[in-house]
Amino acid sequence: MINPSRRRWIILTLIFLAIVLNYIDRQILSILKPTLKAEFGFDDRGYSLLANVFTVGYACMYPVAGWLVDRFGPRLTLLTGLLAWSTACLFSAFTKTLGQFAFTRIMLGLAEPIAFPAQLRVVVMWFSGKMRATANSVSVSGSAAGAILAPPLVAWLAIKYDWHAAFIVPGVIGLCIAALWFFLYRAPPADWLVDGLTAAEKENESAFTWPQLWRTRTLWGILLIRFITDPVWYFCIFWFPGYLQENSGLSLKNIGMLGWIPFVIADIGGIVSAVWSDWMVKRGVEPLRARKIMLTIMAVAAPVCILTPHLPYPAVTLAIFSMVAVSCESWLFNLPAVIMETFPARNVAGVLGIAGCCGAAGAVLFNTFVGEMLSTFGPVPIFTAMAVLYPIAILILWTMARPEHPSRA
Repeated sequence: MINPSRRRWIILTLIFLAIVLNYIDRQILSILKPTLKAEFGFDDRGYSLLANVFTVGYACMYPVAGWLVDRFGPRLTLLTGLLAWSTACLFSAFTKTLGQFAFTRIMLGLAEPIAFPAQLRVVVMWFSGKMRATANSVSVSGSAAGAILAPPLVAWLAIKYDWHAAFIVPGVIGLCIAALWFFLYRAPPADWLVDGLTAAEKENESAFTWPQLWRTRTLWGILLIRFITDPVWYFCIFWFPGYLQENSGLSLKNIGMLGWIPFVIADIGGIVSAVWSDWMVKRGVEPLRARKIMLTIMAVAAPVCILTPHLPYPAVTLAIFSMVAVSCESWLFNLPAVIMETFPARNVAGVLGIAGCCGAAGAVLFNTFVGEMLSTFGPVPIFTAMAVLYPIAILILWTMARPEHPSRA
């Protein structure tokens, strides 16, 4: 029998690994963009369509995923998600037409959102407020770790074997992680104490009904924030590797060697920012205020992206994207902590699901905008638009996020 204090870190490690694969699977398309354009015969508009096929499925499924996690718990839902998205990735290797490939992308998009509401539910049930942002960032840092590993892994597999191997290997690894999750995950013991409540009490505490959630100011604030900030991160995932190859002159081999750098820096920045906000809480700062202060400071570097098209040197582009990626990861890692500070435990997965849907919807619109701009006007309008998004998000965060109580509803 594994001690609960030890088991929670094993569970967190498995979630980290699942999210690593989650991000590797989705990023294969962007890394192999020139290869797949030649294989299937599409242009930037076609690539935008493929990115949106995934993102539309992702957006549609995210709120459903949140509801499923709140209804059935993280064990069953994350297992189902792992099996589904790993199978979709695996089948991508055997597609013969663009339509078949697009089908596997939408299946990937429908399966992958389950990871994040499940992860958030695990954190809120297993960790107290003084450790919550750190625990959340450690598990969610799998997103940046996946983005770090994807360029060298995918490039190596494609160069040494062929593009099919870049889909087969991550798919098989994902199925293995699903088996580990099935055998190792357990819910916290009924007497497990978190924030003065046992796990049983936390499961039974009062919560908002679905219609009541939509009447809370904080939910709308979170939705707006995700809608305008997620597109920046999606750009880093879907467009950045191709941008380096097509606008900065780097080869696929160069991407394998250098494309991971912004994501390493982003991962470190995201975890450090979470630890910092937990440190402020331990020093007596009110938890929600600590998260707001940290997010504001971490967003300061994002507008520097406006310089990207005017300094078309690979080293400069990597440096700029590293700063932008730190802002993105800090917000992606720690905005869930804001949700945990403002909503009851039984609502956090649902709120994250709705927010993730809005973020993906914003990304769909932005992907279309990027495809049109690159084909017609070039990159300047894209980076100009991205430069203003985080300053707007800061304003929304401070004016709309507050603790929400079912009794108020």
